[in-house]
Amino acid sequence: MKRNDKNNKEIKPTILIIDDEINMIESYKVLLEDKYNILASNSGAEALKILKKEAVNLVLLDVLMPDMDGLEVLKKIKEISGIEIIMITAVRTIRTAIQAMKMGAYDYISKPFDIDDLLATIKKALEKQSFTKEIIYLKAELKNYIYENMIGKSQEMINLFNMISELKDNNSTALITGESGTGKELVARAIHNSGPRKDKPFITVDCASIPENLVESELFGHEKGAFTDAIAQKMGKVELAHNGTLFLDEIGNLKLDVQSKLLRMLEEREINRIGDNKTIKINTRIIAATNVNLKKLVREGHFRQDLFYRLNVIPFYLPPLRDRKEDISLLMDYFLNYYNNRFKKQIKGISHEAISCLTDYKWPGNVRELRNVVERLVALSKEEVITHKRLPVDILLAKELRIDNYDDTISFRAARAEFEKQFILKVLERANWNQVKAAKLLGIHRNAIIFKMAKYNLRPIINAAKLARKEQISK
Repeated sequence: MKRNDKNNKEIKPTILIIDDEINMIESYKVLLEDKYNILASNSGAEALKILKKEAVNLVLLDVLMPDMDGLEVLKKIKEISGIEIIMITAVRTIRTAIQAMKMGAYDYISKPFDIDDLLATIKKALEKQSFTKEIIYLKAELKNYIYENMIGKSQEMINLFNMISELKDNNSTALITGESGTGKELVARAIHNSGPRKDKPFITVDCASIPENLVESELFGHEKGAFTDAIAQKMGKVELAHNGTLFLDEIGNLKLDVQSKLLRMLEEREINRIGDNKTIKINTRIIAATNVNLKKLVREGHFRQDLFYRLNVIPFYLPPLRDRKEDISLLMDYFLNYYNNRFKKQIKGISHEAISCLTDYKWPGNVRELRNVVERLVALSKEEVITHKRLPVDILLAKELRIDNYDDTISFRAARAEFEKQFILKVLERANWNQVKAAKLLGIHRNAIIFKMAKYNLRPIINAAKLARKEQISK
């Protein structure tokens, strides 16, 4: 099959040149027309008409113009378009060019200009223009993929959103499973906010963080004097969530005796506070979440099978971030906007190379880890665009060190050693073989670095010429 060159021809960006000197316009055309479509105008008024009719990607604007000066043209262009503008200026008008940048011009080039400088500035301005359009698109796209404070466009997340929406009139118990950091509490809140109890209390309990001897009191309450430290009556979280929802996070941490009382509450809709025989009727919906395999805990005798079935009436599964890479750019944009506002920053985006590294990373901490990384990037960055150089070393190394680079016939121990060797080598190279800096990046003691360097015979490659000079001096 013959390739259709006409259809596959690359679309050239369009540059509008605004200069009253015809010979300068012709010079620009000679320099640029191989890579760009060129439009030209020798007056500001005519240029504004062209911009209203044509799709222009970049403007080259001379500061000195006869009918209206460059600053006035710049101002009028910015009123109708967000297009990038490069000012062309003589040495005597550099102060005006700097003022133009304060008014929104991308940069300025001084005449007589260096051709390479001009081409490089044009390239960067067009990249920024493309990047800005992509950011605008992402922000518009983001609005379409937010559901009850959850963000996602992957099929897994769309299915989750649809399932929550379909169950909006349901009051059944639900069980949310997923790794730590995936956003299980957000799912629980979305279920609550979409359901008939949305105007009632939503109470959360982190079962993993409560001391074992206080769990029962925390859930079901106690009477004054029920035990040594019970100096006053206390309502439990089950009671506080009456007519609303109780979210039990990490429910797999509950001991069997507490599981029994929770099962009774679910089946009989009543509880007893510790130290009181009086039965309290309750109407509380339970949504539970776990990052462990409850079926495995049931088989091992650590979790009641009847409670598992009672909780798992409506199961929800939240996939890890590594399995829904389509959502990473949306989440990054959301967190970037959030932390821009929080830290009073104006970072416009993240470079394509950085996004590639972030997308390839496995995210063992899931969305929580991504949020923390973006927070750190925004807090520390001073540039308009965050580049890959700002990324944490473990994310950069994860892209460079791929397991598919290794021989699958070697033993696990040998493969692990080879990975460790390459990992430490990369860190040492990034730290310019500064052992203290490398140890800090790895989060280990300097002595450990020295030991690993000796173990794997790691040393910097010395330039041959320098080595020869050293040998000559020693002689």
